[in-house]
Amino acid sequence: MPSRRRARLRANLAGNACLRTATVWDPVTARIAEDIGFDVGILAGSIASMAVLGAPDLIVLTLTELAEQARRIGRGSELPLFVDADHGYGNALNTMRTIEELETAGVAGMSIEDTELPQPYGLGAQQRLIPIAEAAGKMRAAVAARRDPGLIIAGRTNARATDDFANILARVRAYSDAGVDAIFAVGLRSAEQLAAVAAATKLPLVIGGGIPGTTHDGLAAHRVRVSIQPHIAPLAAMQAVHDTLAAQITGADPAASVKVAAPALVARVTREDDYKRRRKDLAGD
Repeated sequence: MPSRRRARLRANLAGNACLRTATVWDPVTARIAEDIGFDVGILAGSIASMAVLGAPDLIVLTLTELAEQARRIGRGSELPLFVDADHGYGNALNTMRTIEELETAGVAGMSIEDTELPQPYGLGAQQRLIPIAEAAGKMRAAVAARRDPGLIIAGRTNARATDDFANILARVRAYSDAGVDAIFAVGLRSAEQLAAVAAATKLPLVIGGGIPGTTHDGLAAHRVRVSIQPHIAPLAAMQAVHDTLAAQITGADPAASVKVAAPALVARVTREDDYKRRRKDLAGD
């Protein structure tokens, strides 16, 4: 149930441990993460775009496509799902709609960021942040839009987009005052910057991108409760599919060179025993 998953994530944010995330993109990957023992899965915008559209992370995925993918994941797993909701798909009103759709889809939490998205043409890889007042307004809109108070809303700011770290700290304070449940800081460059962010808010922290000079225990000591891990799993899956099909087209036996899931693993992640029990109990098989 969504409420149970949200309560679980909220309890973890209120605890003392720093959770590692599992990158998931469909029901099977969420079940694998759940079975392994992860406490939270993340559906990143880049990974959702790749899984749903086969497209790069250029904000071409729509809100309804993201929400539907999140709904599929939630239907297949009890793993609390944290969703990268990018910029809320527009202005403050669009952000409210984003909260409504993703809450209805059953997610446990989501982040709304202050990066100017989609990026204007001509900037290349350079990113810009929207003004603090506009971003804080989107955070207030997000909080106002949720119906279940258990839903986690994280205000996300991107330190990589600016060399003005004082501006990042001002954003952390403004988003905290807007009523979000956590601060999501991306691109922090040192343990000193992490300490400054932790001092600027009383909220739990989510970090992304890793921080030089820190340990996992050190992150927890600075109130980091979720550490977003690199999105390696979907890249590994992509390479495995490529290698398997490349072997098959030549007539080679891919099982000789590619590690494949054992029948027991397939049965477990497809919940085969549950379906067998239903057939027996309900259909008399």
